[in-house]
Amino acid sequence: MNSDIILDFHNIIKKFPGVTALSDVTMSVNRGEIHGICGENGAGKSTLMKILSGVYPYGSYSGKIYYDDEELKLESRAIRQAREEGIAIVYQELTLVPSMTVGENIFLGKEPTENGVINWDQLYADTHKILREYKLDVDPHSLVKHLGVGKMQMVEIAKALSENARILILDEPTSALSEDEIDQLMQILRTLKSHGVTCIYISHKLEEFFRITDTITVLRDGKAVISQPTSALNREQLVKYMVGREMNKRFPEGNRKPGEVILEVEDLYAEDPNEAGQMILNGVNLDLRRGEILGIAGLMGSGRTELVMTLFGEYGEITRGTIRLGDKIVSPGSASVAIKNGLSLVPEDRKGHGLVLIQSVLSNISLPNLDQYSSFMRIDGIAELSACMKQAKNLDIKAPNLQVPCNTLSGGNQQKVVIAKWLMSRPKILLMDDPTRGVDVGAKYEIYKLMNELAESGVSIIMTSSELEEVLGMSDRVMVMCEGKSQGILNTSEATQERIMAMATGIDKG
Repeated sequence: MNSDIILDFHNIIKKFPGVTALSDVTMSVNRGEIHGICGENGAGKSTLMKILSGVYPYGSYSGKIYYDDEELKLESRAIRQAREEGIAIVYQELTLVPSMTVGENIFLGKEPTENGVINWDQLYADTHKILREYKLDVDPHSLVKHLGVGKMQMVEIAKALSENARILILDEPTSALSEDEIDQLMQILRTLKSHGVTCIYISHKLEEFFRITDTITVLRDGKAVISQPTSALNREQLVKYMVGREMNKRFPEGNRKPGEVILEVEDLYAEDPNEAGQMILNGVNLDLRRGEILGIAGLMGSGRTELVMTLFGEYGEITRGTIRLGDKIVSPGSASVAIKNGLSLVPEDRKGHGLVLIQSVLSNISLPNLDQYSSFMRIDGIAELSACMKQAKNLDIKAPNLQVPCNTLSGGNQQKVVIAKWLMSRPKILLMDDPTRGVDVGAKYEIYKLMNELAESGVSIIMTSSELEEVLGMSDRVMVMCEGKSQGILNTSEATQERIMAMATGIDKG
């Protein structure tokens, strides 16, 4: 084997009931490189990494993996064995214990001991050494619950490196990070590379591959279709390899004709329900028209999510202001009240707030709509199944059947399930909080087309997004937020990324 190659996958096949997740995958990873793996949701990226990290042990798949010229067989204690071999993975969903310190999290389960007692001085000294070596700016004694998401991501990386990782797998590491935090992560990856650590980088943000990776492998439908130096590819080629077709336009053209104002928010203030006196909204003003897509932009912490959650009745405690639906003043006290008022919410965190992951696709779609199929304390199962099948077909949800648990679906298909259940409630206003977060380029386009179709049919949409291109590409107007306050609303004809950023940082007051 080539001495430059640290990992070699040969003819990997992994099947689940009714689905072939990986089909004859063959690819190599060079020693000390940052190797990007991209593909649509369901392409097999996470499955392949779960095999490499021991989640799916040897024998549950066919084919061979060679690691430093020797066949890798992760068997009965596969996950622990992978770590002992120097293979570590940092998942998109962080696995830290919030009530413990940074040091305690990093050495959890492997604390240094002396005479059967944890040596705390040694633990924190070792933590400080790891953080300093890889230039991770985190206090070893800080409680994790007091850290921002970016710092938590650093702790996860430090936790992996504490086991002397030679291969570090990063699965969607920037999905919840700000631009500054992404810059910091990129610098950390360069430091790891200089220390000889091999990184496997998975992301749906294509620009990140061109920014940080040396090589890119594209998976499509469970197969490795290309593996080339990053310098030999461009964005258009990458998209074509991922989806198997040309995609000349990133955003579909719509034929929206916004009508009369149906929602007005005036001088809205709201308090954090978990911290008395802490304001999350500090004066929000907006109006929404029938059949319009109103984009909401702002930096992380600007109050975007807090606003849509508060409008849905599930977060902030309103202390001042007015919400008017049509000619009626409303007070959104709960999700059930919001639904009765014609509002539905596609939340930012689909796994935490949008789905019951262990329940079936059918149960998730019908959950908030059971009153449509029930009478005399009995659910009409045939009507429920028929309606859910129609929604699944309309949104092209890819699942073997509607009885499979949602946690077996790809991220993009999980997002479609969330959208399907709220469309079934026939909303007048659809709140969409970062609706394409963690979704591949092909599924994004499908969601964009659906948004256009909904708006053209008269549904009004409020969409928050952390991607300015998405806000500008899909909105009729853009509202910019800064520190819980609306800075103004721009028509897309006058909105530019520079103008939005100036407003989002408070330089331009609108």
